[in-house]
Amino acid sequence: MTHFLVLLLALLIGVVAGLRAFTAPAAVAWAAMLQWINLDGTWVEWLAHPITVTVLTVLAVGELISDQMPQTPSRKTALQFGARLVTGGFAGAALGTAWGYTFGGLGAGLIGAVIGTVGGAAARERLAANAGRDLPVALTEDVIAALGGFAVAALTSIV
Repeated sequence: MTHFLVLLLALLIGVVAGLRAFTAPAAVAWAAMLQWINLDGTWVEWLAHPITVTVLTVLAVGELISDQMPQTPSRKTALQFGARLVTGGFAGAALGTAWGYTFGGLGAGLIGAVIGTVGGAAARERLAANAGRDLPVALTEDVIAALGGFAVAALTSIV
């Protein structure tokens, strides 16, 4: 895979993390477990382990549920934003590692997380204001994040 495509996929997985923090590492873990990416012998080979995949999947599903709660803070608060930076950077670095671009993937994942966090929040606020309700917009964003994470993971196997 070319350097550009690896960085593009790392950027996109970062965007997914900006939308839903745990979806990105869960998608990368699934890609590793399904052997769509090869992380054997790397610092993140543990991502392919079924226990890791299960834990990250449970965290991702839990986040999808908790996002619908009215007391959930904005993704732009320091803690929420920081979590997205960490998971986006991590997912990008893990994805990049499969092709020897760990630090490029880290940078692209961080940039994607910023784009997904800020852009996702702005889009959700605008769409919810137009719709007069947040729930349908939030559920749509959940679907976009989940399908986006799956799409990035799947693309690693065919690109």
